[in-house]
Amino acid sequence: MGAILASYLQGFKIEDIKIALETFVPSPVQTPGRMNVFNFRNFTVIADYAHNAHGMRAIGKFVSKVEATKKVGLIAGVGDRRDEDTIELAQEAAKVFDEIIIRQDRNLRGRTEEEIIALLKNGIANVDPNKKVTVIMRESEAVEYAIKNAQKGSFLVIIHDVVVAVLEQLQKLKEQEDNASPLRVDSMTDWMI
Repeated sequence: MGAILASYLQGFKIEDIKIALETFVPSPVQTPGRMNVFNFRNFTVIADYAHNAHGMRAIGKFVSKVEATKKVGLIAGVGDRRDEDTIELAQEAAKVFDEIIIRQDRNLRGRTEEEIIALLKNGIANVDPNKKVTVIMRESEAVEYAIKNAQKGSFLVIIHDVVVAVLEQLQKLKEQEDNASPLRVDSMTDWMI
């Protein structure tokens, strides 16, 4: 609303503001790292930079309205947060995702990987001790695992660290899927043989 008012006060026409609002789509180009959607053939991926409980709650509100056969979250904690903050982030994730993949940021910010993972697992177990949790340390490997193991109709949320690297990886995986067409019939003679 503030941006709309500022635009209006700067002399933008109401029609132009309306068109801008109607055509705005969160994408890697317009909003890198914020609710970037990748529609794969059999599942959907959203990449976002939610690194605290508040951000995870906001993602959770959105994900709770999504119809999917399975909801998978790829999350991480950071070392410069209080224990209770990391635990709360994991609790929020456990409320919305059927399965959670834990990965680590490049910069652990003063804690060990083991400490951060223990806090995340603790938070998840507080909500659902039977929740499926997979730990894959490197972000790129965790993203690849999530994509390669995505079930038909599933919805994946990747909470990322290195925005550009993850968006490029997702785009590359999407392009690979697009270029890997199933059985193609190039001509009528190919079909008849």
